[in-house]
Amino acid sequence: MYLTQPLQGKVAIVTGGSRSIGAAIARRLAADGAIVAITYHSSPGKAQAVVDAIEAAGGRALAIAADAGDPQAVRAAVARVAADYGKIDILVNNAGINLLGAPTEIALDDFQRLLDVNVTGVFVATQEALRHMGSGGRIIHIGSSMVLYSGFATASAYTLTKGAIAGFTRGLVRDLGPLGITVNTVHPGPTDSDMNPADGPIADAVKPGIAMGRYGTGADVANAVAYLAGPGASFVTGTEMLVDGGFTA
Repeated sequence: MYLTQPLQGKVAIVTGGSRSIGAAIARRLAADGAIVAITYHSSPGKAQAVVDAIEAAGGRALAIAADAGDPQAVRAAVARVAADYGKIDILVNNAGINLLGAPTEIALDDFQRLLDVNVTGVFVATQEALRHMGSGGRIIHIGSSMVLYSGFATASAYTLTKGAIAGFTRGLVRDLGPLGITVNTVHPGPTDSDMNPADGPIADAVKPGIAMGRYGTGADVANAVAYLAGPGASFVTGTEMLVDGGFTA
């Protein structure tokens, strides 16, 4: 028997869920039956459009303004979801920013902001969500295939933060396994998004290295997240799943 909505009754949070990969993940988890809360920072219209699309398809969704680099805002957003729905079953730490530049030229304030969003925000969201997550819970981090193969210069600071997330996943496995909670990282490769458009400034350098001959889509990443969030992945934890069209092969 196949479950058409394997996440029915589950409550999910997708940070940075108003655009691109995050929006695709939110829509997919909702299609699989989950109640989905998304956080956003600077795009309320796009966040509401995601909620409207989910609700138009018969799902339930909520958008919460919360800067991923502000620990208090992140805690408040997670606590609100738990208060509204009574629990949290799935956390997708998707919110992230990019910072390109030679390591000698990156301003410390800019680097600190990168850390605040890409690393501290992930830790705080995870810490708070775990207060409301029981056995069967799923934590899924969105990393980057660049931790295995950068492909071009100027990305060392960004890659540092995504490497930290991969390490965080491996450490959490030992803490959360006895609680029945899985934790995994999905590493998207070159994916058409606001951060890295398929016709953007690095596309010409990157695309020849993609074995499938195209940039990925948000739906490609969302499919992997949906698997890890679902019942079929109950014994999958500590993995780093590449969704990169063979970019790192």
